[in-house]
Amino acid sequence: MKEFLGYAAMLTGTVAAIMVSANVGRRLTGYGFVIFTISSITWITYAFQDGETPLILQNAVLTLINVAGIYRWLIAKKKPSQ
Repeated sequence: MKEFLGYAAMLTGTVAAIMVSANVGRRLTGYGFVIFTISSITWITYAFQDGETPLILQNAVLTLINVAGIYRWLIAKKKPSQ
């Protein structure tokens, strides 16, 4: 199970990075942050199995950053044009 979690976290993180860096649209970028959040939570689950506190803390912070990305790209209204 632990090996599966490691590969799942790595794969989702890679896919999310590609989606966000492509910046091809607001919705796709937002869903990239959703996948980043899944990746971070998966890394936390993985790290708990070995008591890897630094990895847990890093991904807890990344989860908060990713939630901010979800809010910015999927929930918040666009700023009006000036």
